[in-house]
Amino acid sequence: MTKQENYDLALLQLDALIGDGSGNALSNLSNAAALLSGSLPEQVFAGFYLYDGEKLVLGPFQGGVSCVNIALGKGVCGESAEKRETLVVGDVRTHKNYIACDSAARSEIVVPLVKDGDLLGVLDLDANTTDFYGPSEQDFLEKFVAVLIDKTDWRFAQFDQHISENEAEK
Repeated sequence: MTKQENYDLALLQLDALIGDGSGNALSNLSNAAALLSGSLPEQVFAGFYLYDGEKLVLGPFQGGVSCVNIALGKGVCGESAEKRETLVVGDVRTHKNYIACDSAARSEIVVPLVKDGDLLGVLDLDANTTDFYGPSEQDFLEKFVAVLIDKTDWRFAQFDQHISENEAEK
């Protein structure tokens, strides 16, 4: 299978996994991270950081332990979130704003998740080789994120309501 065929298959798999747009955000993000990790075996990290209104917070991912909180503008993730644009770093060892979480990472791509002008978070991938991410990976991942954003229920109200009910019982 060619690289492009693999990317096309992953997009079809994502569409089938998340269905009609009513899917829970945490479930969809978890499956998406697993799908990317399996589709791109060079990855040492494939996951999401979610925006909490102040900073990026580690969300569902595949890979080793990672940074938990990232300020906007800090690291490749924070920079991508702040600029709301995809960033590709060919060699993380030479990038001045890189935050080292895994010594096996050699290149990185971060795609912001923005819906109706609101920042939701970022998709972060780190590969074990330099210059892994090129135009075809960027195109694939931006399409992947577009499907994910469109077909996910981003409301976390059910969690907020549950927490509020528990606090009221105390």
